Amino acid sequence: MRFKAKEKVALGKNYWRLFTAHAVSNLGDGIAAIAYPWLASAVTRSPFLIALVAVASRLPWLIFTLPAGVITDRFNRGKIIVAMDIARGCLALLVAIVVTLESDSLPKLNEVSSLTDLETNWTLYIVLIVTALLFGFAEVLRDNSAQTLLPSVVEKNNLESANGKLWSVEYVTNSFIGPPLGSFLLGIAIFLPFYIDSAAFFISAGLIATLIPSLKRVDTEKKVEKLNFRAEIKEGFTWLWGHELLRPMALILGALNAIGALTTAVFILFAQEILETSLFIFAVLGTAGAVGGSLGGILGPKISKKLGSGPSLYLTLLSGPIIALIIGVSSSWHLFYLLTAISTVFAVLWNVITVSLRQSIIPSHLLGRVNSVYRFFAWGSIPIGTLLGGALVDLVELMGDREFALRSPYFLSAFLGLALFIFAAPRLTTAKIEAARGSN
Repeated sequence: MRFKAKEKVALGKNYWRLFTAHAVSNLGDGIAAIAYPWLASAVTRSPFLIALVAVASRLPWLIFTLPAGVITDRFNRGKIIVAMDIARGCLALLVAIVVTLESDSLPKLNEVSSLTDLETNWTLYIVLIVTALLFGFAEVLRDNSAQTLLPSVVEKNNLESANGKLWSVEYVTNSFIGPPLGSFLLGIAIFLPFYIDSAAFFISAGLIATLIPSLKRVDTEKKVEKLNFRAEIKEGFTWLWGHELLRPMALILGALNAIGALTTAVFILFAQEILETSLFIFAVLGTAGAVGGSLGGILGPKISKKLGSGPSLYLTLLSGPIIALIIGVSSSWHLFYLLTAISTVFAVLWNVITVSLRQSIIPSHLLGRVNSVYRFFAWGSIPIGTLLGGALVDLVELMGDREFALRSPYFLSAFLGLALFIFAAPRLTTAKIEAARGSN
C-alpha cells in the first residue's frame, strides 16, 4: 500500500484524471468493438463491403494525420481532446438512433453467421460508412493530442511507467470488460450498446475538461502567427526523416500494421464462419487482448530492461508471422484466444518501448508534428492493408472456396511478416535505441 501511495504522488493527480478518462473512453471502445462488427455483419455479408467500413475508419490516418500534427502543436491539446470526444459522442448517438429506427428490418444477431445471401441494408450501410469516416477524423486528432499531452502531465523519467499503466487500463477496459458488456447489451437490444458508447465519450470529455486548467502550458499555448500548414508539416517531416532511428522505425511499423490489417479486414466473417463463434464467444475472443495487454503493460518495461530494447522488438516482429500461420490452418477459437493474448503482449511491449522513446527524444515544440508524421507512415498503411485484405478474400472466393478465401489473408500475412523481420532486425538494435536516447 505504501508503494502505491508513493507512486501516485510521483505521477500526480493530473495523470490519474487522464488515466480515468482513458479508462472510460476505452470502455466505450470495447463495447463498440463488439457492437459495430456484429452490426455490419447483420447489414451485409459481402467481405469487400465489410472491409470498406474498416477502410473508411482508417482512411483519415492516411489523409489527415499530417495536418492533425500541426493543429496539435498550435492549439491547446486538452481542449482538442474534449472537442473530439464530444464529436465522437454525437456520432455514436446518431448511429444509435438510426439503428433503433432500423432494428425491425435486421436479422436476429445469433443467426447472421448462417446467412450468406443476406440482402444488404443500404440505409444502415451508408450510415456506417459515413460515421466510420468521421469517427476516423476525430480519432486521428484526438489520439495524436492525447499521446503528445502526456509529457505535459508527468515528468520525463516517469513516461514508461505512465505509458505502461495507460496501455494496461486500455486493454482491460477495451478488451476485457467492454466486449462481454457489449455482447450483453446487444442481447438486450441491438441499439443499446451505441447509446452506452455515446455516453462514455461524453463522460471522458468532462473528465479531460477538469484537467485542462492545471496542465503545463509550455507546449499547449496557442501561437499568434498565422498557420502555415505546408511549412509546419515540412518541418515535422524533415525532423523525422533526418532521424536515423525514427525513420526506419516508422516505416517498419507501417509495414507491420499493413500486414496485420490484411487479417482484420473481414475478421468478423472469419470468426463466424471458420471459428463458428456465437455472439457471446465473439465477445469472449475480445477479452484475449485484455489478458495480453495487461501483461504487456505490466511486464513490458521489465522485459525491455532484461532483454534490451532491440531483442524485445525482434520478438514482436517474429511472433507475428508464426501466429498468423497457426491461425490460418486452425479452426479452434480456444487456440485463437491464446495466440491473440500472446501477440498482444508483444504489441504492448513494442508500444511501451517506442512511444516512450518518441516522447523522450522529440523536441516539445515539434512533438505533435513529428508524432503525426510518424503515425502517417505507421498508421496510414492500415487502410491500404485492410482494402487489400478484403479484395483478396473476394478474389479468392471467386474460385469457389469461401473457407480458403477467409483463411488466405493469414497465409499472406505470415509470408510478408517473415520478410519484414529479416529486413527490420539489423535496423532496430539496442545500441541504436540507447544512442538515440543518450543524444537528448
